[in-house]
Amino acid sequence: MGRMAGLNRELADFLRRARAQVDPSRAGLPSDGRVRRVKGLRREEVALLAGVSADYYARLEQGRRINPSEAVVEAIGRALELDDAGRTHLRDLIGLPANPAPRRSRAVQRVRPGLHQLIDALDGEPALVLGRRTDVLAANRMAKALFADFDAMPPKERNYARWIFLDESARALFIDWRDQARAAVESLRFEVGKDPADAATGTLVAELRERSSDFDQWWEQHRVHQRTHGSKRLRHPLVGELTVEYESLALPGDPDMMLYVYTTPPGSPSRQAMDLLASWTASDSGARTPRTAPES
Repeated sequence: MGRMAGLNRELADFLRRARAQVDPSRAGLPSDGRVRRVKGLRREEVALLAGVSADYYARLEQGRRINPSEAVVEAIGRALELDDAGRTHLRDLIGLPANPAPRRSRAVQRVRPGLHQLIDALDGEPALVLGRRTDVLAANRMAKALFADFDAMPPKERNYARWIFLDESARALFIDWRDQARAAVESLRFEVGKDPADAATGTLVAELRERSSDFDQWWEQHRVHQRTHGSKRLRHPLVGELTVEYESLALPGDPDMMLYVYTTPPGSPSRQAMDLLASWTASDSGARTPRTAPES
């Protein structure tokens, strides 16, 4: 009962916040002449757009124990203009995961030797393997040089979300820290929807909410997003400013892991900065004379 109650509260909160984000004029609803006192859609308007009764949707948003069909969940997702990540999160919270097979018990995640070899072979490009709740499971030499040496941290602290919110060096590193930090929150929200009862995730979220007012504020907004690519702007203490593009790659043999690879355009100032960082951090760096950092 405790788990179900918690799950329903998460669902109710997500639906209310998603409803508030929809522009009624964009939804194509006719004006009824009433003054709007709340932001976004009313409950009855979501019900109308989804083709369900107002009472049915109200009970769903109140977190009551009902079991909507696949078709109803899809209709509500369309009415709330949810993107793919939002719809997946809604299905998770309601209990309709994309894969209906029962979840396996969550064993400790370990990176296969071949995957370690793969990221080490990408020696000129930073690469990270993230697991559940954004745990950093592996990082190659360049990722440690660009971001942080996660291997040198205590096991509890080897977590990307925890690092970006609680480590002052991360705030100094990212020029676009607020964008990157919010992305970490939205990804973690997405992760929670997959398994709300995961104790380790709950412990991490509780710590971040207590220690970071930014995290707490953004967590309350209940936004979810699963970023598959993007960019990060950094001001690195050794090589100055650079922008990296990243691609996230799913690992079919390890469904709870993602490989992130960071690249820079050939010949760009950012590529020059990355090459300089590589020369600084090479195993024989003591025998090298580092080049001058590129001008920002």
